[in-house]
This record gives sequence, C-alpha cells and structure tokens, in this order.
Amino acid sequence: MKISTRGRYALRLMMDIALQGQDEPVRIKDIARRQEISEKYLEQIVSVLNKAGFVKSSRGPQGGYRLMRDPSEYTVGSILCLIEGSLAPVACMDMEINDCSRHERCATLLLWQKLHEALKDVIDHVRLSDLVAWQEELDKKLL
Repeated sequence: MKISTRGRYALRLMMDIALQGQDEPVRIKDIARRQEISEKYLEQIVSVLNKAGFVKSSRGPQGGYRLMRDPSEYTVGSILCLIEGSLAPVACMDMEINDCSRHERCATLLLWQKLHEALKDVIDHVRLSDLVAWQEELDKKLL
C-alpha cells in the first residue's frame, strides 16, 4: 500500500498551516515555497480540506488559510482518509459487508485485516500536533 502524493502533500500543507498560521492566515503561495510544491497542486488539495471544514479560507491581501480546530484535534488518519479515500489494503475490505465468495475461507483476508488494523492504529493515534512537534524538533537539530 502506498500513500499518494496528494495524501503526503495534504499532511505537509496542514502541518505548515499549523506551524505558521497561529497569528494570521497562511497563503498558499508561501506554503508552496516552503514545501517546494506547486501552488496549483496545493490549491486542489486545500479545496478539499476547505470543503470538509478542516481549514477556513479568508480573502483579501491578508487572506489565506487557517485550521478550523486545534492541531491536536486532527488525526493523520482523518486527513489521509479525506484525501485518499479508503486505506484498506485490498478491495474486499472496502465493503461494509464483505461479499467476496471466498471471505469465509480466505486466510489472506486475515493478513489484510491485521495489516489494516496496524495501519489504523498508527494513523488514528498520531495527531497533527505530533507532526508539528516532530518538525519543530527536527528544525532545532538543524540550527
């Protein structure tokens, strides 16, 4: 399983807003420069985040984006699932009721369930505030 570029960039965008947007909104142009990501690509991603209520936009010369909640209230899983959709490792696990004809006798399904549970255990317990703290720690080491 791979997290797409969109998912990775969404995490970086949210982290950048959390780091920079405490006093005033953060402009996409500035995020793009710091994160070395195309503005157009970030605009597509932030549009999804805005519609979902993860960020709030403000217009004008001092406009930009702010988080709607405290960074500790966002899990990595909530951000990734919004951008990526399902993170299930196989298609048959995407269904509410698994209608695969083999699901009752499929040993590999147990493997996929364990893998999915392990992934969810990580992404649903790591918060945006954790990423921010990790980034701040890395930045201190570089000084």
